Amino acid sequence: MKRASPYVSDRRRTILRGVAAGSLASALSAAVRAAPAGGFADLPFAGGQRELTDAFPQKHGLLLQRTRPPLLETPFAVFDHGLTTPNDRFYVRWHLANIPNQIDGAAFRISVHGLVDHEFVLSLDELVTKFTPVHLTAVNQCSGNSRGFFSPRVPGGQWANGAMGNAVWTGVRLRDVLDRAGVKAGAVAVRFHGLDTGVIPATPMFMKSLQIDHARDGEVMIAYAMNGEPLPLLNGFPVRLIVPGWYSTYWVKMLSDIEVLGQPDDNYWMAKAYLVPDNPAGNMEPGQTGVRFVPISHMLPRSFITNLIDGQHVHAAAPLTVRGIAFGGNTGVRAVAVTQDGGSTWSGARLGPDHGKYSFRQWEMRLTPRPGPITLKVRATNADGLAQPAVANWNPGGYMRNVIESMTVLAT
Repeated sequence: MKRASPYVSDRRRTILRGVAAGSLASALSAAVRAAPAGGFADLPFAGGQRELTDAFPQKHGLLLQRTRPPLLETPFAVFDHGLTTPNDRFYVRWHLANIPNQIDGAAFRISVHGLVDHEFVLSLDELVTKFTPVHLTAVNQCSGNSRGFFSPRVPGGQWANGAMGNAVWTGVRLRDVLDRAGVKAGAVAVRFHGLDTGVIPATPMFMKSLQIDHARDGEVMIAYAMNGEPLPLLNGFPVRLIVPGWYSTYWVKMLSDIEVLGQPDDNYWMAKAYLVPDNPAGNMEPGQTGVRFVPISHMLPRSFITNLIDGQHVHAAAPLTVRGIAFGGNTGVRAVAVTQDGGSTWSGARLGPDHGKYSFRQWEMRLTPRPGPITLKVRATNADGLAQPAVANWNPGGYMRNVIESMTVLAT
């Protein structure tokens, strides 16, 4: 995590001061009645047809998975256009259906309370101006990204590979906010929730928690800007939690409450939801019993080809550039390798600039394809030596898929 440079810091403070002064985020209720972008896309699994929509505020050309609560997927071609994912093309995932249509930045407050010396309420202006600003480039990925490829099929949003995005997040260290409150001895966890609520009172409030040492590690942050602009409404305006290297279920949007706990958090969203088999891959056999489950946590390494599509025709016996993106999960990317012979031999790709261990890492290689169909596979290895597996995992939640990706192109 880097401190913002004085120029960047001043520019972003100016932007956020304007928000805090009383501007309103775009109204969701009006936007969803707008005309859709039109057209459809076919995701590569059964029931994969999706509408392309412009019908949500500050969003353009996303794949509509569900309207309420909004689930919008980034078309995969977007990931070939640059290291960071544009705000208007960044995927959207909410858990509860009642989301504020508009938020007054001047009136917005974050409550900090629980096992602390000084409970206080923090305004957006205070967050922006009274704490040291930092920025971090990090991947935000839904736990169920790629769920549509699970076999046997599992319930939930049937995402392809576009429930992820990479952004430069600007905000403050959570540790600095907790230090202002003064965490008392005996604290074991910090719990977070935002402004979204359920349709009926019995719906469990969406809350997530981190162990106290994790919450105070200096990397977890409260972000108020995304790629140099205020957060879009549907990505958590005015502030959201950033938990780099962990799945986005912990990245609480419209963050309004921070509570320091003196006991482990047993709320529904920690004890009952987002559980995975207790092994590194989150893997089990369909129908298997006696499996121990634990809360999902850190991400796994992944890599993708972004400039080619399955079934594409390319020129035989001519140089072909293959490029894509990779990320290491909870650490950096050590290497990316590509095979065109089914995995018998792998060649190392050239890695692009390193923008931090939590960011996408671009990669590229050139090859000369032989005539006929060629199956290309790409594999990332992270800085801890963990490589993507050749066989996909399975679990009933459809979580943590990170199998080696492949596609077939036809060289003629």
